Amino acid sequence: MSIAARTTKSLSLEKTLLREVERTRGGVSTSERVNSLLKTALEVERRRSLAAEAEAFFGSVQDEDEASRKAFQAATIRVLARED
Repeated sequence: MSIAARTTKSLSLEKTLLREVERTRGGVSTSERVNSLLKTALEVERRRSLAAEAEAFFGSVQDEDEASRKAFQAATIRVLARED
């Protein structure tokens, strides 16, 4: 994992969450594991938001036929995937 600029921040975690993080951290520090989990969660949240936005956009187009709408949506997803 790459080392980025770090800031120390004190956060409260539920005991069960902390135990699970420590149990699943493998060979990395607890801090690295939490950072990894947060990055994953933020990415999932971003993708869900984009999916909801796409659904709202494509759902508002009523005159388009289903095949062309799905083709455009698939092309858009491919373009977004290349940007990552």
